[in-house]
Amino acid sequence: MTVDARPADELLTALHAEHADALRRYVLHLTADRALAEDVVQETLVRAWQRPAVLEREPDAARAWLFTVARNLVVDDARSARRRREVGSDDPVEEVQPDRTDAVLDGIVVADALAGLSPEHRRVVVDAYWLGHTVPEIARRHGIPEGTAKSRLHYGLRALRLALQERGVTR
Repeated sequence: MTVDARPADELLTALHAEHADALRRYVLHLTADRALAEDVVQETLVRAWQRPAVLEREPDAARAWLFTVARNLVVDDARSARRRREVGSDDPVEEVQPDRTDAVLDGIVVADALAGLSPEHRRVVVDAYWLGHTVPEIARRHGIPEGTAKSRLHYGLRALRLALQERGVTR
């Protein structure tokens, strides 16, 4: 074993320059995956950098150590659960779905606020805003005068606004 007086970064640079291309070809031959080969070479050189004693070895011993580490990384990747359960694809995702978390949470808050209304007010508000009925249609559906339907809608919306304010949704 020879001890080189150069700093570790210089030794690693020299090790990379001397062995990286051959190491990349070796791993590419084992995996047939260019991206994986790049990752394995990078991880192998990081491990060499973390062990300064490797950098100070004779060139043939350092090369053997690098190829052994690379082969072990390839074997570990092949045995990993990720490799056995995940299937990569170059095809784009067919349809991207937007995140609906905020809409779901808003729906829960509104449903909770609606539950706090009287049944008469809740029915009129739901008929008007979720079912899209007009005041005359609501009056006919529930057998009440139009003025009563309009009044229930007004007071129901006011109570709903207060309930949402209590939950911190509106000002």
